[in-house]
Amino acid sequence: MKMIFISFFLLTFCCAELLGWGFYAHRRINRQAVFSLPPEVFGFYKRYIDFISENAVNPDRRRYAVKGEAEKHFIDLDSYGDSALYQLPPYWNQALEIYTEEVLREKGIGPWNVYHVKIQLTEAMKRKDIKAILRLSADLGHYIADMHVPLHTTKNYNGQLTGQYGIHGFWESRIPELLAEDFDFFVGKAVYHEKPQLSVWEAVAGAHLALDSVLLFEKILTDRFAIDKKYSFEERGGINTQVYSREFTLAYHTMLSGQVERQMKRSIKMTADFWYTAWIDAGQPDLSELDLGPTEWPKENLNPDKNLKVREHEGLVLTHMRPFFPVALIRKRIFPSLKYSDKS
Repeated sequence: MKMIFISFFLLTFCCAELLGWGFYAHRRINRQAVFSLPPEVFGFYKRYIDFISENAVNPDRRRYAVKGEAEKHFIDLDSYGDSALYQLPPYWNQALEIYTEEVLREKGIGPWNVYHVKIQLTEAMKRKDIKAILRLSADLGHYIADMHVPLHTTKNYNGQLTGQYGIHGFWESRIPELLAEDFDFFVGKAVYHEKPQLSVWEAVAGAHLALDSVLLFEKILTDRFAIDKKYSFEERGGINTQVYSREFTLAYHTMLSGQVERQMKRSIKMTADFWYTAWIDAGQPDLSELDLGPTEWPKENLNPDKNLKVREHEGLVLTHMRPFFPVALIRKRIFPSLKYSDKS
């Protein structure tokens, strides 16, 4: 439990960009998706692009505060055996005929959750509930992006089973943070998906099939780089922090042939597609008449729950940065009104 609290506070205080796809990447994916929308919905989403971008990170924050949230971000396909991609039912009700809900949630419900949120967004559009539309649009982009991360499809989610602890944050956060400004994010116009749930599973399958190279290439490069070349130091939040070096990051990105860039682009495209699909399925309501002032934008106040058992996957922070973080100080600076026990 203490490690869960440490991971939450360290990541929130000093390394916000290392959560999920990374705060930077999630925000960028949602923002870019807006520009792929057709004119009928572009105006609405463009008006609220800042909200949809900034709140793309809320599901990650929710992981530490809301029971049942953490399992929405992943699916451990290899926990079901080698043929999981071909045997797991794509629809939730079908899956419940084979497995208990407890088993499914333990191994992750990411693909089923994406479809559920898409249905919620469709219903919100039918009602013209602007606050729900904005919140669900931001959430949907986050969950879709997570389904494009290879390490969100395996029980070896942070390389902890192969001696590669920290690879999760490296792949999905460090690479976009350093290189995304040079990525080409043009993905074309959004299209309608007749069977969005099957589209989600196709995305998961593509991500999972990329997993071998994600792990193998990092091992190859680690053997080639001396430890002082693999890592470097950067100042974050006033603290000298150990991170993967630019040289190592560039070498990995090159060996992967731009895999992270491709997965970000696929995330952007599917996010735009699903927003558009939800709008079509809702009967193409006129969203241009919906308007909220900035002070009325939906707000989500999240307080961390220390009793939650949350999968920690940002291992680079804990493994390589721990000596540089005074945990007690971090806790006080983030939540000064809360009381903590050193035994928590």
